[in-house]
Amino acid sequence: MVKRASIITVLVLSLISSCYGQVTVGYYNNKCGTKDVESIIRGVVQARFSYEAAIVAFLLRLQFHDCLGDKQCDASLLLEGLGSEQTAVPNFTVKGYDLIDAIKAALEQECPGVVSCSDIIAAATRDAVVLAGGSYYDVPMGRKDGLVGLASNVDLPPPDISVASAIQYYGKVGFSALETVVLLGGHTVGVTHCSVIKDRLYNYKGTQSADPDLDAFYVFFLGNIICHNDPNAVDMFVFLDSPDSVLTVDNSYYKMLLAHKGILPIDNAIAFDPSTSGYVNDLANNNDYFLDLFGKTIVKMGLIGVLTGNQGEIRQVCSRTN
Repeated sequence: MVKRASIITVLVLSLISSCYGQVTVGYYNNKCGTKDVESIIRGVVQARFSYEAAIVAFLLRLQFHDCLGDKQCDASLLLEGLGSEQTAVPNFTVKGYDLIDAIKAALEQECPGVVSCSDIIAAATRDAVVLAGGSYYDVPMGRKDGLVGLASNVDLPPPDISVASAIQYYGKVGFSALETVVLLGGHTVGVTHCSVIKDRLYNYKGTQSADPDLDAFYVFFLGNIICHNDPNAVDMFVFLDSPDSVLTVDNSYYKMLLAHKGILPIDNAIAFDPSTSGYVNDLANNNDYFLDLFGKTIVKMGLIGVLTGNQGEIRQVCSRTN
């Protein structure tokens, strides 16, 4: 199954890439004088990662929300203002804007008006993933930035989405069931809040008890250490991966799922639904397989609805149009 699925993913990725001839690996070669665009991006990311490793989570989420929120990887999420995508409820807790701004400023200093904000998102996310233990992957570039970003266009899946609905949601933008499971692997560095999972801990489906699918000891740990059953308690962060791997890109997330420690309802569901459980098992048992597919799937996500050529623009400042 692993070999067949991997071949299918590579074939699909090749087809997607061929649809955007103007988005290519090495797009910025010799376009910034003697400077290397990707090296500049990597340098800023490395500097930030050295004291804030959580940027890998920030950037993965930022790219996910930018690409899937309105089905266009066009940096529309970076636009500020009344009614912008940033004002949509699912985007309230997105972080990393300041890092993208810092990278943009560094690039504008070397070669003004050359590198798009949407390409910065894609390359910076890749660099953070690598720094956090993920495999290196080439990023096709040449995207242009969008001119509009509206909260009303944002459509992102909720944490309690069903497996069937998740497969349908991601399928609409070309992802298979396997790739859906791989994308959810981004939760390897993800977090949520106690408020999101309190019902699973204390009142699952109105039963006044915990979700029986959750490991009993894990329920005890979460309830007594992190998410107290008190309306006045601080809404604490809850990591979606193992405590010893929360900022590492690896397959431990899938191992957590198989141990009945999936925090979000969708996490738990993909581990035991017949349509996805086999993929979870394969990924949990082979870290190299996960890392390879994760890179390929992120690249594919980064090609959703890209603008190229005369479409869009290259913003001078990422938070506003020119």
